[in-house]
Parts: sequence; C-alpha cells; structure tokens
Amino acid sequence: MRVLLCSSSDTERHYLYKALSESLNSVEVADNLDYAVYLAAHEPFDTAFLCAAGPDAHAGIGAALATLAGLPDAPAIVVALTRATPADCARLLRAGADACFVQPWSILEIQERMLALRRGALVHAGTPLVRLDPLTRDLVEGAHRVPLTTREYLLVECLLRHTGAPVAREQLIRYAWPEKGDVEPSSVNLVVSRLRRKLEAHGAHARIETVNRYGYQLDLYAREAPGERSGPCQTPV
Repeated sequence: MRVLLCSSSDTERHYLYKALSESLNSVEVADNLDYAVYLAAHEPFDTAFLCAAGPDAHAGIGAALATLAGLPDAPAIVVALTRATPADCARLLRAGADACFVQPWSILEIQERMLALRRGALVHAGTPLVRLDPLTRDLVEGAHRVPLTTREYLLVECLLRHTGAPVAREQLIRYAWPEKGDVEPSSVNLVVSRLRRKLEAHGAHARIETVNRYGYQLDLYAREAPGERSGPCQTPV
C-alpha cells in the first residue's frame, strides 16, 4: 500500500515511518500539511495518514481534508490526534476523514483500518486477476500463491497499480525503495529477475515484461491461450 505520512514531530515521523514500512507499505513522508497536500496532488496514494499534536492543529487538518477529499484520485484519509473530543473527531469525519483516532491510539489498529479501507476500495473496483495478500506476503493468482520478500512485494504492488502499462525504473525505485535516495537500476533488475523465476516456478500466468530503455510492465495474460484471454493481448519479452 502506498501511504502518505504527515507529522510535524521528528520523533513521531521516525517511529511511524519505521512501523508502517515494516508492515509492507511504501511510505512517503511530509513534515507539514501543505507539503502533504502537494504530494497527494502530484502522485497517487492509497492512504493519507495525518497526525496532529493538539487542538490548534485541527483547523489546519480540516482545511487539508477538504483539499485531499476533492482530488480526482483521492486517498483514504486517516487522522491521528493527540488530544481531541468526540465533537472534534466528528467535525473531521464530516470534513472528509475516513477514520479518526485519539491518543492512546495503536499503530496496529490504524494499520488494520488502512487495510480495511483498501479492501473496500478494491471490492468497489472489482475482483483483480492478481492480488497481494499483506498477511502472508504472497502474490495470489487463482489457486497459485507466490511467496515474496518485502522488496518484491512493493515492486509488484507498484506494477499492479499500472497493469498493462509500462512503469519507469525511477518510479519503481521510489515505490519499492522509499527509504533510500540513491538506488542503482541494477538493483531493480535483480529483483525483477528473482520475481520472474518465482512466477515461473509457481505456475503463475502473470509475467513481468521489459520495456527497453524505460522500465517494466506487468502482463497478467502471458500464458493463457488466445481464446481464453479476457484482456488485451501482450507479447512477452
């Protein structure tokens, strides 16, 4: 899951970034609401996780919620507050938040709420041919299950967001290596090679194609007979 984390506290950001990353999320960090809104307007996120230290910050979050909820590809919005009354939470929920937590909140509960919101979005979008199971870290295709490492999981998740379309190596690096500022393209190539071997070994139909001088593309129909395909034809590389 692609998560936008916003907190003005260095300690809180570090803790939440580590916790969310360990739960198989690709996390982008913002230290203020203006920057968080800017990021959400320029790239897609599944969830925006906004933290506020006190009542003075509620007005700012309320304004940010209106902008975030109005985006064409609006993320689910989770708000975590240090101090708030039920009326404060109600106002933020009416302003566009999908969930509101007040200290003492649990990152485990917040993570599960994020997953529930994501499941709801996927059900609304229809049943995918290939999906990822965050509990087992498996790629699931019908009866086939392919165990993935954390890096493989994030890379596949990024490709799944753009099924049938090429994804640049630089975009894959930002998604699957969010904690690193300098990753060699060879690192992406290595992970893709491992994934291709795993998909083949576990009998999955999905394949990862190379797009020369650009990146990679996920093909969900690579080994089906032409008469069985339910989507556009792709030619494996």
